[in-house]
Amino acid sequence: MAGVNKVILLGNLGKDPEVRRLDDGRAVVNFSLATSESYKNKSGERVTNTEWHNIVLWTPLAEIAENYLKKGSQVYIEGKISNRSYDDKDGVKKYISEVIGREIKLLGKAPEQPGVEPEERNKTEKNTSTEDDLPF
Repeated sequence: MAGVNKVILLGNLGKDPEVRRLDDGRAVVNFSLATSESYKNKSGERVTNTEWHNIVLWTPLAEIAENYLKKGSQVYIEGKISNRSYDDKDGVKKYISEVIGREIKLLGKAPEQPGVEPEERNKTEKNTSTEDDLPF
């Protein structure tokens, strides 16, 4: 039986995306994403826990992130967990867990874009189905 490796995150960027271009022209973007969870403890006080996730996006998602995401942007990401290791400059083995994004949805307010009217930024695809399209 095959395994499943799927992650769904909804959070806010902790910093602007870092973009790198590879020799073959592909782009890769890295950023941290904060997800928060709130609950009341035994004393009735509201407690918020924030988790930080390392996100990696490859072309074409990297280009979307590069053009539209900034620190604080809210984003929905679906992807998979990837674990890897590397040796730092002192030869010490370091381990890192990342989420490799396969789908991204931009949420919240669109960043200001010079030359683009607000109506253009906020256009959404319209549902064109009618009752005649229903299969029952």
